[in-house]
Amino acid sequence: MSIQELASRLANYCREGQFETAQKELFADDIVSIEAFATPGFEKETKGMEANIAKGQLFNSTVQEVHSIAVSEPLITENTIAFTLDMDLTMKERGRTRMNELCVYTVKDGKIIAEQFFY
Repeated sequence: MSIQELASRLANYCREGQFETAQKELFADDIVSIEAFATPGFEKETKGMEANIAKGQLFNSTVQEVHSIAVSEPLITENTIAFTLDMDLTMKERGRTRMNELCVYTVKDGKIIAEQFFY
């Protein structure tokens, strides 16, 4: 799969809220995920497919309702994909909130080997 195809699939999965499907299909088993900073219940860095899927499931357990998800068109270089992700969510303990972040993915051998979020 070319990086352009991978970027398109990733962006579409994210637009549909299918983050775990994206992880299982597009990410390397030794994926490294880096958040902007650690928050209660979430480490700054998570390593490995299982740990990243568990992190996603933990996040989903805090969401009461998804109102909208918007993803920009991906920017692509030789081995990097970047796009903005804007989510309007109602969180179980915080109420309604908007999350806007820049998502940057590093690709090697047709798989995402690292993701980093800036917000």
